[in-house]
Amino acid sequence: MLADPAWILLLGALPVPLLRGRWRTVWMLALPVVALVLLWTLPEGSAGTFEVFGLTLEPMRVDALGRVFATVFLIAACLGLVYSLHEHRPMQQIATLAYAGAAVGGVLAGDLLTLFICWELVGIASVVLVFARGTDRSFRAGQRYLVVQVLSGILLLAGIALWVRDGHGLAFEYIGLDGFSGGLILFAVGIKAAFPVVHAWLPDIYPEAGVVGTVILSTFTTKFAIYVLARGFADTELLVWVGAVMAVFPIFYALIENDLRRVLVYSLINQLGFIVVGIGIGGELGVNGAVAHAFAHILYKSLLFMAMGAVLFRVGTIKGSELGGLYRSMPQTAVFCMIGAASTAAVPLFSGFATKSMIMDAAGQEHRLVLWLVLLLSSVGVLLHTGIKIPYIAFFGRDRGHRVAEAPINMRVAMGLSAAACLVIGIVPGLLYNILPFAVDYSPYTTAHVVNQLQLLIFAALAFTVLIRTGRYPPELRSVNLDADVLYRKSAPYLWRTALAGVAGIRAALPRERVAVLRAKAARPLRPDGRFAELWSTGTTVWWLSIALGLVLLFSLL
Repeated sequence: MLADPAWILLLGALPVPLLRGRWRTVWMLALPVVALVLLWTLPEGSAGTFEVFGLTLEPMRVDALGRVFATVFLIAACLGLVYSLHEHRPMQQIATLAYAGAAVGGVLAGDLLTLFICWELVGIASVVLVFARGTDRSFRAGQRYLVVQVLSGILLLAGIALWVRDGHGLAFEYIGLDGFSGGLILFAVGIKAAFPVVHAWLPDIYPEAGVVGTVILSTFTTKFAIYVLARGFADTELLVWVGAVMAVFPIFYALIENDLRRVLVYSLINQLGFIVVGIGIGGELGVNGAVAHAFAHILYKSLLFMAMGAVLFRVGTIKGSELGGLYRSMPQTAVFCMIGAASTAAVPLFSGFATKSMIMDAAGQEHRLVLWLVLLLSSVGVLLHTGIKIPYIAFFGRDRGHRVAEAPINMRVAMGLSAAACLVIGIVPGLLYNILPFAVDYSPYTTAHVVNQLQLLIFAALAFTVLIRTGRYPPELRSVNLDADVLYRKSAPYLWRTALAGVAGIRAALPRERVAVLRAKAARPLRPDGRFAELWSTGTTVWWLSIALGLVLLFSLL
């Protein structure tokens, strides 16, 4: 057990409240470093199996796919802890370590039961980070987030139970969509991966966390789900078009959004779309591109959230309509933000260029012209809403007169390290390519790649300039943008009240004797000789328990 890097973080989090000052700092920063060293000293293969109720469990399995995700999770955990050193809240630091430990344990899990346990631990720890901000908005957001996490966990557990009932066992390998159980597992994973329509929790929840909490949240939950997709659903055609939609629709929200952290959340969904497309295409180039882009995305998106968190920490607002001219007060943060923005926009010599081009080439090699054009359009949108809008609005737009101190030194160190990682991956991509799941024979720095990307960037930047100069770029306004969650937030309570009124009306219209007969028929399955008294298989039991828990969750929300 102690040979598992996840346990170093999970057990190492326990003494954090007992430590003070530098001892706590050294202890917390040492944990992910020690876990990373251990990860790379472990040989590939299983760490052993054991039997429970006739099922084979494999708590830890090290292979190239799990190792690359665990590596970036540990790096991001270390950077996030450095970023948080100005705060002295043990509960938030414990949650961060537990969050990272559970995510690492999940990507190294060799069986579905261990995966589910880590899935739930990730959800619990992330909810704590939302509550940690301590405001009324964060409390209500945390409650909604808890609903999402529980719902995803219920669906995953039900899918695993049906998968085992179908005779597949607990080994976590390729799952696919051949049966209902696979579809149920995919839906559960899709909730956490922010698939279209079920994505609305992401922009609703993440910006409500604290300065540090949002940085940590941006790292683990969605990327853990991406890992499950890469392991269990590679080369699934449905994911190609789900990812394409994810890459396109957030562009429009990001362009009109006033809260810059929400802009980054929509940008996060957009980039997840590229990754999901790569997984759906499959093959060595598609999966390598998806994994590489997930690795780079964690680092540059964390960097952007760090920069916006520093702005929020110093200025007290993150509304684009209230920001501008901050390069005078926070020049270093401005530089780090531009590096993150350049990486997001896939500018040559930055990390996004070295990874996103693999996904584009995978689509090209499959002769998917429509898909390739969709991804190209999405790349233009990325530059407009993140590559230019974020640094321009916050640091170089109309000066709002904010004269504040530069970000605390620990924040700048974390941002500097993240920025350095973005540059290293962009300049020497072979360092990342060498740890990908499949052998890589690919060079992003060909004349065609560089020239095409530069043309795209130049014309997109020119379009932004023209739109700004002519006043046609969507202005930063105080507003509330409606997302897909409005469908169930408005319709669910209405349908519930309508159903109650309908039942009450029917009951009032029927004679009392008829109501008694109907009640007796409804209660018949609950009698000792009824349907619910029969012996059920384990899979059927878990399925009905999942439905019951889901109904309780829905009623509590209503």
